[in-house]
Amino acid sequence: MPVNLSKGQQISLSKSDGTALASVRMGLGWQAAPRKGFLAKLTGTREIDLDASAVLFSAGQAADVVFFQHLVSDDGSVRHTGDNLTGGAGTGGDDEAIVVDLARVPSHIDQIVFTVNSFTGQTFAEVQNAFCRLVDETTGTELARYTLTGGGAHTAQIMAKVHRSGGGWQMKAIGAPATGRTFQDLLPAITPNL
Repeated sequence: MPVNLSKGQQISLSKSDGTALASVRMGLGWQAAPRKGFLAKLTGTREIDLDASAVLFSAGQAADVVFFQHLVSDDGSVRHTGDNLTGGAGTGGDDEAIVVDLARVPSHIDQIVFTVNSFTGQTFAEVQNAFCRLVDETTGTELARYTLTGGGAHTAQIMAKVHRSGGGWQMKAIGAPATGRTFQDLLPAITPNL
């Protein structure tokens, strides 16, 4: 049974038998919210391009990033599965995903922050059924889910991070709204969450 994370909640990334996870997938899904009013019937649903990114940090400094224009980290441990320009999965599967091979992440990388931004500039008020989830890539088991609720006037979200803790990894749901169309725009909003 997956954990529904609330803002700031933290979970340890280990299997039920106590062993560490080898590989996790951060999945992102969303749908465009239906338009209201007379013109909505004529124009239909507006396409929304949300982008998932993973920023790898070493001692508080961005060391690498994985996003739609750089699909694999320089060391190969983090991989983006490809850009989805319209969404559509919503409560179903992932529209975009980033796979992290935790065992291969170099030892100097101590945090990986996952962000989501509206590349086309729509606010989250125009998005529905948006979620971010963490899946054990080996078994396909969903471990945790963070739901983007309430919409809002922001165009981005600092979703969650995985960080080293002792000999393993932990996940923390951040859920901090931000403004920006790219991960670069979000770096000032990420820093307070490291």
